[in-house]
Amino acid sequence: MSKQPRGAVRELLTLLRPFWPVVALSIALGMVGGLSVTALLATINTGLHTEGGLSQGLVLGFVGLCALALVSSILSDIGTNQVGQHIIAKLRKELGEKVLAAPIEQIERFRSHRLIPVLTHDVDTISDFAFAFAPLAISLTVTLGCLGYLAMLSWPMFLMMLAALAIGIAIQSVAQSRGIRGFMAARDAEDQLQKHYSAIAAGAKELRIHRPRRQRMFQHGISDTAERIRDLQTRSINTFVVAKSLGSMLFFVVIGLALVLQSLWPSADASVMSGFVLVLLYMKGPLEHLISTLPIIGRARIAFQRIAELSERFATPEPHLLLADSGQAAPQVHSLELSDVGFAFPPVGDARPFTLGPVNLKIAQGDIVFIVGENGCGKTTLIKLLLGLYAPQQGQIKVNGKAVDAESRDDYRQLFTTVFADYYLFDDLVQGDQAIPEDANQYLERLEIAHKVKVSDGQFSTTDLSTGQRKRLALVNAWIEQRPVLVFDEWAADQDPTFRRIFYTELLPDLKRLGKTIIVISHDDRYFDMADQLVRLEAGKVVEELTPA
Repeated sequence: MSKQPRGAVRELLTLLRPFWPVVALSIALGMVGGLSVTALLATINTGLHTEGGLSQGLVLGFVGLCALALVSSILSDIGTNQVGQHIIAKLRKELGEKVLAAPIEQIERFRSHRLIPVLTHDVDTISDFAFAFAPLAISLTVTLGCLGYLAMLSWPMFLMMLAALAIGIAIQSVAQSRGIRGFMAARDAEDQLQKHYSAIAAGAKELRIHRPRRQRMFQHGISDTAERIRDLQTRSINTFVVAKSLGSMLFFVVIGLALVLQSLWPSADASVMSGFVLVLLYMKGPLEHLISTLPIIGRARIAFQRIAELSERFATPEPHLLLADSGQAAPQVHSLELSDVGFAFPPVGDARPFTLGPVNLKIAQGDIVFIVGENGCGKTTLIKLLLGLYAPQQGQIKVNGKAVDAESRDDYRQLFTTVFADYYLFDDLVQGDQAIPEDANQYLERLEIAHKVKVSDGQFSTTDLSTGQRKRLALVNAWIEQRPVLVFDEWAADQDPTFRRIFYTELLPDLKRLGKTIIVISHDDRYFDMADQLVRLEAGKVVEELTPA
């Protein structure tokens, strides 16, 4: 069950703290504009009941108040826009930094269909609330100013208006409670809809050849979820609409009661009655704006809750992780060593957690090491430990005889270039001022994809290629990065037999001659003799370590 959403106003005030001078000025200008409008109403009411026509002072006051209301409102909106845009950028940068700095295990456990809506939908919801904050303050000021003027005109009518407001607030409280529950359920359903969208994009081929699954995905996945969101949002918003309409009707009830009082006491001052009705009709707009903002506040509460959950999940960044490149060249790797390294995943339900190790492994510079074994035996987990993506829960990893600790782990990772089985291919090849080798396009020719893609301005001209060709591009990237250790996770699995042979018998030896240390996860037993060292895993244990003949 979801936790109670945190207060949207309180959370927004926390975000506004760095911009408080601009926020305070914007709100102050908005209040000046609101009070100017209230004063305009008083001026209009006075002008309507002034004998002998309008005086020069009254006209000048009217013009001055119009100018003051106009200028202060414009400046307030400009300040609100500036602060709102800064809040959006700040949220996006902070959330992005948290995800980048989070330990890899946390990112792997957090489903992407839950992550993306927080970074997009929820941030946009907060931005809507941020932009509404200053107008909200203005409407509140105008409403309070109008109430103050009503109190000056007639205490009995003012108290009658307060009673109507109390009834309206009670109605809005009920609507707020019910509406928030609906918005929360709709937001949960949006995560499911995002999951379905990811499925139809990633599983497009499978859905094409399986009509029943395609139909079930649309009917019970996308269609049912979209309709559930529609129904929840409709019911929640309708709740606010009904409450708003009842509140609007209360204005006319109060006006009707005022007219009844006027008929019962005809001697009452006509200017008081006209001023009361005039102010009440004008106050209806700002008060309805306050009420119409309640759904935005409700959604913002839920968005703040989701962002808070994400921030809490990623609240502990990986220590000593750098987001800026030091620019230093990678040192030579003479040896890599795993000494009694062990790692266990957290248990899921009643299932026994997978445990790897203890693993002892030594790799010398220029070695070609094959890590082999059945699916699920721990090959990829071992690679992630070796790369420093997972921190060993026992034992040590050493490079050139020196233990890798938390402080040096991020520098240690920079020794590796990787092509994972589920790799992501970036468009850009290098970062910063790193030069691209002049023979980069020759790599493309050797990998037989130069007719489809070029290297230009530090980027591939396209990455819209077949799976096997994209893996060849990833190999080009590995060459260009010029790091001392290369790791290939079943790289040849998507290659045709000819290119698979080229990879094992030509490309790997060429990389070895360049002094590279190469680690390969492979199932291609016909090429195991190309390895200097063969490490076989079974159920998380190294059962065999040998040098092929």
